[in-house]
Amino acid sequence: MEGAIDGVTTRDGVRATRWLFVAAILAGSFLLFLVQPMVARMALPQLGGAPAVWNSAMLVYQALLLGGYAYAHWIGRVPPRMQATIHIAVLVIAALWLPIGVIAMELPGGAEPALWVPWLLVASIGPLFFAISAQAPLLQRWYSIASHGRDPYALYAASNIGSFGGLIAYPLLVEPNLALKGQSWLWTAGYVLVLLLVAGCASRLPPREEGEPHVAHHTPAPPWRRVLHWIVLALVPSGLMLATTTFLTTDIVAVPMLWVLPLGLYLLSFSVAFRDNAVLPEILTKFAPVIILMFGATLMAGHQQLAYVNAIIGLLLLFTVSVTLHARMYALRPAPDRLTGFYLAMSVGGALGGVFAGLIAPTLFDWTYEYPLLVLAAGVLSPQIFLLPMIGDFWRHGTRGKTVLIGALVALLVWIGIANPGQLLGEMHEQVAFVLVAMLGLIAIGRRPAYLAALAGGLILFGGYRSIQLSLTDARTRSYFGVYTVTEYQNENQLAHGTTLHGIQLKGVRSTQPTTYYVPGSGVGQAMQALPELYGPAARVGVVGLGTGTLACYAKPGQSWRFFEIDPAIVHLARDSGKFTFLSQCAPQTRISIGDARVRLTESQTASLDLLALDAFSSDTVPMHLLTREAFATYGRVLAPNGLLLVHISNRFMALAPVVSAAARDGGWKAVRLSYEPEPHFVATPKFGGGTKVDQVEPEAESASEWIALSHDPKMLDRLVARGGGWRKLGSWPAFQPWTDDYASVVPVLRVLHPELAGD
Repeated sequence: MEGAIDGVTTRDGVRATRWLFVAAILAGSFLLFLVQPMVARMALPQLGGAPAVWNSAMLVYQALLLGGYAYAHWIGRVPPRMQATIHIAVLVIAALWLPIGVIAMELPGGAEPALWVPWLLVASIGPLFFAISAQAPLLQRWYSIASHGRDPYALYAASNIGSFGGLIAYPLLVEPNLALKGQSWLWTAGYVLVLLLVAGCASRLPPREEGEPHVAHHTPAPPWRRVLHWIVLALVPSGLMLATTTFLTTDIVAVPMLWVLPLGLYLLSFSVAFRDNAVLPEILTKFAPVIILMFGATLMAGHQQLAYVNAIIGLLLLFTVSVTLHARMYALRPAPDRLTGFYLAMSVGGALGGVFAGLIAPTLFDWTYEYPLLVLAAGVLSPQIFLLPMIGDFWRHGTRGKTVLIGALVALLVWIGIANPGQLLGEMHEQVAFVLVAMLGLIAIGRRPAYLAALAGGLILFGGYRSIQLSLTDARTRSYFGVYTVTEYQNENQLAHGTTLHGIQLKGVRSTQPTTYYVPGSGVGQAMQALPELYGPAARVGVVGLGTGTLACYAKPGQSWRFFEIDPAIVHLARDSGKFTFLSQCAPQTRISIGDARVRLTESQTASLDLLALDAFSSDTVPMHLLTREAFATYGRVLAPNGLLLVHISNRFMALAPVVSAAARDGGWKAVRLSYEPEPHFVATPKFGGGTKVDQVEPEAESASEWIALSHDPKMLDRLVARGGGWRKLGSWPAFQPWTDDYASVVPVLRVLHPELAGD
């Protein structure tokens, strides 16, 4: 009876130990992924949104995470109880940086962001991030010791569930409900909880026995080939996660907060893959080559009428690849005494994937070529299993010759699918050729070289060759902000940012005619035409967002104009490439300030502008630091007392009128709004035999737009409205609080969550 009681007690003790370690790992990972978007929000007003800032921030996170994993690996050289003492001391010392926040320092004039920003972030959160990042591998090693050799790898699922929880919680729960100061104290409380949980885990470690070696390795070190294999298996899903986010938002559909889904699925893949006897990883591993072949190629076509279907396909492909390669990595894991080295290699691979997709690819490629390259790499690494026994029988003999034959057939089909000689495959030649290539690929699964030939053929056939053609014609430019494509037609040139049209210039005598969102009937068009009447012949104009430079053609002699543009690539396209001539024809002497607009405006003199147009909101992402109370205070300072502020709020996914309305109410601005819809006109032409034919003609190169005009001088708005054109008073949303640098969230203005704002 006593033994039975001891057995129950032992089982209860093991269960309690397991849940204690699960709670500690989960809480630490939750804080780790909560702090990244939190610090980004804290630093946004101070640093702006320049790409060098956020690329540097990503490198800091990757470096600190890698450093934390390296520290967890190094500390394994000492006995467990001493590890606990050292780590708790590290956590206590890092607590000196609480409550979490960005240190109050201004970017020095002329400072290099790539050097200064990492120093600022490391000084602000480096010790805290470093201490927390070591939690998962270190505590798993402790659990193996405390539980007398139980497999600790399954606890990594808790780590990634915690990471996923932190990732989802910030935009959906924390940011909408807490100001930054409250978020900081919430994170501080979480840190104290983690410290207590780690101390509890440390109490479960056995005391050091006499003669125990400092390095308690019981298995041989893995060979370097195995370590490199781990790194590559981690690199591809990490890179594909970032590449999927870029590819979806650039070539498929630009939806706010879409980045949460790829990162969330990437994290969940670890929880699915790092399990013994799991059915889902086995199924996905078997069919991964099929999914990679079918979805990887079809997604490249990028049909906009199926944007949301393509987005789902891309996410499914990412999840399949991540589970498959992480499951393969789990199958190749070492014994628990080598655990920290395994996670260190995995961290190196993850960092390399992030650097490739986030930093190298935007400078190396003019399109998202990293996406098909990583899909191809996934095909290289995925296990190959014959789908049917008869396919295995087919490949049993003459493997080399059959591989060459399939490769040749794929090449022939790709050529026929692209060239379609003599209309051999009809109007849907690409689709027909792809089906044939895919059939060859299905037969080739199980023989990697033949399968890769079919996969590469599918990627080239469906979208790849068109992208290569555009790259060869120099029609495309890429920066850290996206991919810009210039398309030349007979009567006009168009600029597209991914799949969003950002500017049109007509050719010939109409080349100086404002188009798209800036036509004379739009809100900004009416305000620009009223400038001489409102401010005289020497009006001072500022424009945030250059685009193709369309607004420059409202400039008059004697006026002073200044554009603020964050992306140097846009400046090159609008001013230097020769593809758009609005600037050179209408305002060649216009000044262009490159950098984050809010930072540059902060540097501007008081009352130095009569009109300021904010055109940073025409795409489907919102630089929220340009819409806060503090930002509007900056605009008010830079504008003359009777100055006009024009805000472009056209957006498919977000209703921004309540944001501007709350800022106007808070800052004492008066505001009016104009919703412009292009109207067709009628053209009369003589009919053969007499009479007149009247045709309805759609307006050329015009776009619907929403503009809000604000001023601290009601008389100035009255004079603008008196000119006619459809201005009306801006609505009021009393319950909507203004965004501030301390509190802002896009969740309350998402149309899909708040359909009542659809007609805002």
